Formats: sequence, structure tokens, C-alpha cells
Amino acid sequence: MSDQQLQDSINDYWTERAPSYDAYQQRPERRDLDVGVWGRAWSAALPPAPAEVLDVGTGSGHVARLLSGLGHRVTGIDLSPGMLRIAREHAANDPLPPSFLAGDAVDPDFPPGSFDAVVGRYVMWTLRDPEAAVARWVRLLRPGGVVAMADSLWFTDGRGDLYGERPEGHLPLADARSIEEVADVLSRGGLTDVTITPLQEVLELDRSHGVAPGHDVQLQYMLAGRRG
Repeated sequence: MSDQQLQDSINDYWTERAPSYDAYQQRPERRDLDVGVWGRAWSAALPPAPAEVLDVGTGSGHVARLLSGLGHRVTGIDLSPGMLRIAREHAANDPLPPSFLAGDAVDPDFPPGSFDAVVGRYVMWTLRDPEAAVARWVRLLRPGGVVAMADSLWFTDGRGDLYGERPEGHLPLADARSIEEVADVLSRGGLTDVTITPLQEVLELDRSHGVAPGHDVQLQYMLAGRRG
């Protein structure tokens, strides 16, 4: 499988999953609680609003819309047409909607110094070359800018092959066995002062309201670092 074939497989997988994935995100009994809990998590990691924020692998736009609601100016990119369609539909009536564009999280096509922050949720494991991606994100940051990634260890049981066969060395964080491996990628990509913050509020919310089908309740983390 080539790089492009792998990425096409990823795009197709998420386009097919987009409606069911979004339906889980929109559950009314949890939606407002998610906004509160995740709003606090992101606010602690990001510069004060308004900041220029790039949401890589935006999916159905959950993080992008939440950050827009906090007063940031947000651009969300994704390569899944199905996800982008849903994100745009949701944002159509938002008072400060994000801009949703087709774009590659591994190689975003923006000028250097375009953003104050690059964010993503559940993205690191699905990057075909995460270290190269982080290095490119760092170039997009203004001095002192932040990369903040919310993630966990999703495939410690060896199920990190959702996209089928993958080239040697690709999607390496699908095989991560500690969150420190993810933090190390951020450091090697050029970020300084990398921190790992356990998201205890998210864990309690998941324990109370459950998680997506096929997933287990587990601790998630906010990983953040700065451009030097």
C-alpha cells in the first residue's frame, strides 16, 4: 500500500463512518456537558481568545465549533468529504462559524506564521507520519504559538489496523503503548515545554454517560507544547 492508498483508505473509512460518528457526538443528554468539560480543557491549553486556530482532522467540526464559541477564529481541515459536509451543516447557523476546508492534517497548506495555535482531537494516532506533521504545524505557528492535541491510547489491544494494511513505519502512534510516546513525537517535531495533562473531567463524564460503541472508558490527555 502506497502513502496515497493509505490516505485514501483513511478518508473512505471516515466518510463512511461520518453519520454514525456525528450522531454519537450530538447526543442531547451529553452535548451541553461536553461543551462545558471540553471548553475548560481547551481553554487551559490555548492562548486567550481571540486567537487564530487551526483544527487539523476536524472531522464533523466538534472542536472547531466549540473553540469558535469560545471566541477564537477557527479554520478546520479534513480530507473526508463526508465529515466536512456534516461540519458545514452544523456550523451554518453558528454566530461565529469556523471555516471548513479540505486539507491534509499531515501537510496543511497555509503560509508560515498563520496561526496562534494548532489543535486536534483523536488525530495523532491516525497521522501517516506524525513527526513530519508536527514539524509542519510548528512552521505554521507564530512565535510562542501552541500545539494542543487531545488523545489517548486507543489500540493497546493490537486493533490499530482499522484502515487495513499499512506501509512499514506509517501510523506509528496506532501502536503506541504509552502516552509518553506521543509526547516524544511532539518534542521531536520541534515543540518545547511539552506537557501531558490527564483529563479527569472527561473520564468522569465518560463513566457517567458512556463512550462510543466499540470503545472502552479510559483516561484521555491534553498534550501541549510551544514553538520556541
